[in-house]
Amino acid sequence: MNEKKYQSYTLHNYKNVPQLAALAPDLLEAIDVVGRVLPFKANNYVVEELIDWSNIPNDPIFTLVFPRKEMLPKADYAKVKKLLDENADAETLKTEIDKIRLKMNPNPAGQEKDVPTIDGVKLEGVQHKHRETVLFFPSQGQTCHAYCTFCFRWTQFAGISELKFAMKEADLLHKYLLKHRGVTDILFTGGDPLTMNAKILSAYIEPLLSDEFSHIKNIRIGTKALAFFPYRFLTDKDADELLQLFEKVSKAGRHLAFQAHFNHPTEMKTDAVRAAIERIRATGAQIRTQSPMLRHINDKADIWIEMWSEQVRLGMIPYYVFVARDTGSKAFFELPLEKIWNIYRKAYSRVSGICRTVRGPSMSTYLGKVHVLGVSEVKGEKVFVFRFLQCRNSDLVGMPFFAKYDPKVTWFDDLVPAFGEEEFWFEKKLGDCKGALHTLI
Repeated sequence: MNEKKYQSYTLHNYKNVPQLAALAPDLLEAIDVVGRVLPFKANNYVVEELIDWSNIPNDPIFTLVFPRKEMLPKADYAKVKKLLDENADAETLKTEIDKIRLKMNPNPAGQEKDVPTIDGVKLEGVQHKHRETVLFFPSQGQTCHAYCTFCFRWTQFAGISELKFAMKEADLLHKYLLKHRGVTDILFTGGDPLTMNAKILSAYIEPLLSDEFSHIKNIRIGTKALAFFPYRFLTDKDADELLQLFEKVSKAGRHLAFQAHFNHPTEMKTDAVRAAIERIRATGAQIRTQSPMLRHINDKADIWIEMWSEQVRLGMIPYYVFVARDTGSKAFFELPLEKIWNIYRKAYSRVSGICRTVRGPSMSTYLGKVHVLGVSEVKGEKVFVFRFLQCRNSDLVGMPFFAKYDPKVTWFDDLVPAFGEEEFWFEKKLGDCKGALHTLI
């Protein structure tokens, strides 16, 4: 495998991408304008091996990485463009852009409320929403090899420090896990933890393999590295050291769940990604795949059929289909819940049983993961049917509930209880979830 040195493209140097020279002026303008509000970062692998430059702007990977004008409301786009045209000073530009960002629901699903404490210290890089699983945001991994334009954690990269989750104190994380022995899973997330070097990642993970942490059964790594820079596992200077770390997890009797984000079949077609998948699987890790369903990217059943089938052929496990969260550029990518369900159902019905490990469509809400089971008729009323795949109150997991049918609804918060009820039955049981961490741990 030929070595590929990583090269990133941001607002500072994106005009160095030679393929952009042929783009229409309005597309180039959009990169500059929208990229001031929503984080923008591409790299040489994405540019050279994934994007079909003869199909711009409709190429899905181009849309996945490069900002488009439609990703901002018209008035906000015009405001930013005007400020740039007038050469507004940096402070004015930042103030006005931050106002726009704060209108875009920067912390969906109440993320900022899920930060726990230990010995009076607030763990800014930890979330603990569900009893068994802790999310950890290592500060060294709060970037990505390239940024997805739909990303629900876009504020991690937007330069608004008070909206950012990150922590580098391994000792505090380990102390928290020892205190909460009901935790079985730790999920390293970001950003992308695999932008860290192997030595730093090892400092977080290796202590968890000791007998002292015997309650930690599963170590999860949420990453887009396979899709956006598979050379991380092939020719990077510490690629072998990283894979040796994965082997240590398996040899210690723990499960390494490598949770890979693939949004389109194109991301699985290069020689590099296929070689990387082989190397990761050889360590004993299992690769599970997940993606939101996105307009302009993967909103056709045939795309999901191809994705799931190819993932299984390559030895990966289809895991989750999500509904795009209500943040950032959601208006550009969102689809009605009914359409998402129909696309999912059509694809699910046309793949073999070993592809049907996938779950969804799922909405990651403040209360938990809400599974869209479909549309039905109950008591003569057309309704949506849902259940909790995960919930702050674990007693409610698997319990169905019904919402009034509305073909335009795109997110959980817009649902109305069915049958003329004033509230959903679970609302009394959950309340506003204050103190949830104390009740479920």
